[in-house]
Amino acid sequence: MNGAGTTTIEITEFSHYFGSVQTLKRITLDVLRNEIMGVIGPAGSGKSTFLCALNRLNDLVRGSRVEGLVRIDGQDIYGPEVNIVELRRKLGMVFATPVPLPRSIFENIVFGARLAGRMGKEEMSELVRDSLEKVSLWEEVKDRLDSSALQLSGGQQQRLCIARILALKADFILLDEPTSGLDPISTMKIEESLRLLKRDHTIILVTNNVKQSARVADRTAFFLGGELVEIGLTDRIFTAPADRRTDDYLRGRFG
Repeated sequence: MNGAGTTTIEITEFSHYFGSVQTLKRITLDVLRNEIMGVIGPAGSGKSTFLCALNRLNDLVRGSRVEGLVRIDGQDIYGPEVNIVELRRKLGMVFATPVPLPRSIFENIVFGARLAGRMGKEEMSELVRDSLEKVSLWEEVKDRLDSSALQLSGGQQQRLCIARILALKADFILLDEPTSGLDPISTMKIEESLRLLKRDHTIILVTNNVKQSARVADRTAFFLGGELVEIGLTDRIFTAPADRRTDDYLRGRFG
């Protein structure tokens, strides 16, 4: 893993507001290159807001404002010189509900890449195969690339959405409850894909399934009421949490 263990996202005293409502409270943490960071916490704890702050999707909501600093590869992403379109291409987002385009499987993969620059037919075909192989979807769909993506199962659609991000050459994969509506087998396939993808990408996984974070995350952060309660190696968080609130949440005493 080239650069593994080095800091790639630095968040310092970061707060977020929707109008007068504070949703994140002075968050300070680093995300390391080529790691899977799990983010857990009960509903309303600020997990999704935190994720959307990283590629500035919160900007689309009226009244959104921030304090503090977020640096990605050394750049202040809230600085006036930031190209938000490029930022969102660099930090690809996958939501709980798959949102494939109402187009063919092939077109779903090449659509964004084609907009980003001219591509030849052979180059597009290679891109489609490479992206689908990385999410273990190629063998399942290689004979029906011209079929509508909407005909895929929910789990296949979700992996297609991840493949679409890979086709755009995203450095970061942001996942917001990506398996919440999926069956165990589909969930397992996505988790297996994430373990492979972290060789070349940095992944942040927001999940309400604490067992999922335990299975795939290198480090886990626990959010509660907009605060970062603690962050650490996943094994340590789950076996010897430093904060009683973390222990109570993991034991199911609330949330």
